[in-house]
Amino acid sequence: MSEASGLQGRRVLVTGGSGFIGRHAVASLSAAGAHVRVVDSKPHPEASVDIVVGDIADPEVLDGAFAGGIDSVVHLAAVTSVLRSVENPEATFDTNVAGTHRLLEAARAAGVRSLVFASTNAVTGPMQAPAIVETAVLNPLTPYGATKAAGEMLMSAYTASYGVRCVCLRLTNVYGPGMQAKDSIVARLMRAIRLEREFEIYGDGRQVRDYVHVGDVIAAVRLGLDREDWNGPIVIGSGKSLSVLEVVDAVREVTGAPLSVRHGPARPGEMPAVIVDPSRAVSAGWSPRYGFADGVRGVWDEWSAADMDTIVAGMPVAPVNAS
Repeated sequence: MSEASGLQGRRVLVTGGSGFIGRHAVASLSAAGAHVRVVDSKPHPEASVDIVVGDIADPEVLDGAFAGGIDSVVHLAAVTSVLRSVENPEATFDTNVAGTHRLLEAARAAGVRSLVFASTNAVTGPMQAPAIVETAVLNPLTPYGATKAAGEMLMSAYTASYGVRCVCLRLTNVYGPGMQAKDSIVARLMRAIRLEREFEIYGDGRQVRDYVHVGDVIAAVRLGLDREDWNGPIVIGSGKSLSVLEVVDAVREVTGAPLSVRHGPARPGEMPAVIVDPSRAVSAGWSPRYGFADGVRGVWDEWSAADMDTIVAGMPVAPVNAS
């Protein structure tokens, strides 16, 4: 895959830039020569990063974020927890839909040329075909999936009506270095090993998911910002799904840890399978570089070297390197 070539000097706003994927995006875009600004409700761990701290649903915060001009946007800020979205759908809507709409309005007013949005395969709901592709019917099962689908519809309208080229990356399960604060399966497994705790498998563990490395996600973000042929929904995943039991076995092999597990109740509404086909992204110049074992090896290198206080606190162990 060729590197995105038009980012030198580009003014890029990264919403949610203090988060897991966001920190990788900031590091990579900065390394490519872009002038990066972050807007996030939390401070960025790097003091040198240009940041506006606040809620993207606040017009004054957005005024500050777009001050001086912005050429492109990477929109990562969101309520990302499915469970939190079920417990508090109104707050999820406020951030994921109302906040996205206000961001798009600000982007339109600023003359933004391209916007990359972190969407999810959850917009399509239960699998109705052998693999999830971009043409799958939207059928979300949770407020999280529904708000991401609404975000995609807003992106479609702003592309067609106002010429803001929006790319909706439908991400699978993202993992990689810097995810100490996450509650996804790879982070939970790492935490269980370091804290010598039993790992709970929800249900029988045969449910399958696609796992994509954050470095591959950032490569897609860069292409989405730079390439005119990237638009609308694009599935980003490894294209190879693993069961929870297979993930546990892979982590045991990489880490050498025995990793005691127990089976708990299945999560209500959890889909038995997520299998994606990233052919459109591959045909547009992207390809995943990380196999799961290699990706997990890099994650374990970081977690195994972290001190226990950092693990317990759920804090990043070091600055994120450019991907």
